[in-house]
Amino acid sequence: MKVISKNLYILGSCFIYNVQATELPMTDIPEEVSQAKFQATYIWQTKPSFNAAYSGTNSLSPTKEKSYSFTATAALGFRPWKGGELYLNPEVSQGAPLSGLTGLGAFSNGEMTRASGSHPHIYRARFFLRQTWGLGGEKQPVESDMNQLAGMVDKRRFVITAGNFSPLDVFDDNSYAHDPRTDFMNWCLMTHCAFDYPADAQGYSWGLAAEYYDDDWVLRIGRFLQPEQPNQLPLDYHFNKHYGDQIELENNYQWREQTGKLKFLVFRNKANMASYQEAIDFSKINGGTPDIGNVRKERIKYGVGINVEHNLTPSIGMFGRLLWNNGATETYAFTEVHRSASLGTVIKGTAWERSKDAIGLAIGQNTISSSYQNYLSQGGLGFFIGDSALNYRPERLAEVYYNWNAMKGLWISLDYQYIANPAYNADRGQVSFFAMRLHTEF
Repeated sequence: MKVISKNLYILGSCFIYNVQATELPMTDIPEEVSQAKFQATYIWQTKPSFNAAYSGTNSLSPTKEKSYSFTATAALGFRPWKGGELYLNPEVSQGAPLSGLTGLGAFSNGEMTRASGSHPHIYRARFFLRQTWGLGGEKQPVESDMNQLAGMVDKRRFVITAGNFSPLDVFDDNSYAHDPRTDFMNWCLMTHCAFDYPADAQGYSWGLAAEYYDDDWVLRIGRFLQPEQPNQLPLDYHFNKHYGDQIELENNYQWREQTGKLKFLVFRNKANMASYQEAIDFSKINGGTPDIGNVRKERIKYGVGINVEHNLTPSIGMFGRLLWNNGATETYAFTEVHRSASLGTVIKGTAWERSKDAIGLAIGQNTISSSYQNYLSQGGLGFFIGDSALNYRPERLAEVYYNWNAMKGLWISLDYQYIANPAYNADRGQVSFFAMRLHTEF
């Protein structure tokens, strides 16, 4: 039998950089009836001043800034019946973002979606039920993790997850780039940056996801609630009227004695969204600066993407993502990107006898549609960006980190990010970000 280790959600505290299969006897994986796990993450970040020909309402500030975020999460779970798993995640967060969380497509701290100001805010992050039906075939152990009870499952199985959780708990997982608490911090490395996944401002939603596992293949389908207003907390509970649908097909393969995963994702959102071109046309007729707030109505947004991860050696892995969305409508629940690409590698510290340490290096590029370029160049504002003018260039990023396992259950990371053409504007700086992260889990 082989133990399979998997990170189940974007902000989980599982420290995994290389999906490896370890031979263990079946009796080594007893069924876990209940669990209580905990994580806490503190990120301190600063950026020096940079050159900018001009700044607008939603610009990244060209002055030196400091920022921090803190989250603490309890993961409580138990088995109410055979095949069932019930989980509750109370969470507390606080923080202060750089420039009021404006001026970038590729924001530099993925934890900032949780931060709600300088005072601690307590909320329910997750409350969901997972039900698994075995369909036969070889048995497969699953190890204990946050929101994952240890036990045996069939390699062929059907799984339903329902309740309050994040779409990224199920879709677009990646062993090397998915969790800003343990690996890359940038928004555009924790998932497809152009994946406008349905969720509230903190990244959570109510929804239903179904997964069918058939040996090396997995098919996932899900529907989730959209927020009532773009990037706000209240959700729109008209489940059959406004929603976000996802379909993902995954293949687990082996090539030259190393394992990998290939995933194809399609998403389709339906909500009251503005059209950039209609906002421009409205301003031409009525005067004034284009404003997406004038032209919201029920519209469709869709996109397609690919996600790959591959183990080059037992200690070195690589990943890549590529996603395109139609870019005609405003960003509704994530960030201001219409086409995104990223590529990176993670090296475990086995070579220098630090097996729980890791080095990560990644690059990425984001672009926006021509209609959004025109909207911004005429002084329009998006939810996160708007410099009052635009000398368009793709937004490019690079990130490198070292994650040091200081002691059991404690990791300290140093992180550097470089972003060129913030908010797609060549007139505004090349920006550096320096960060330190403290992360504990038990």
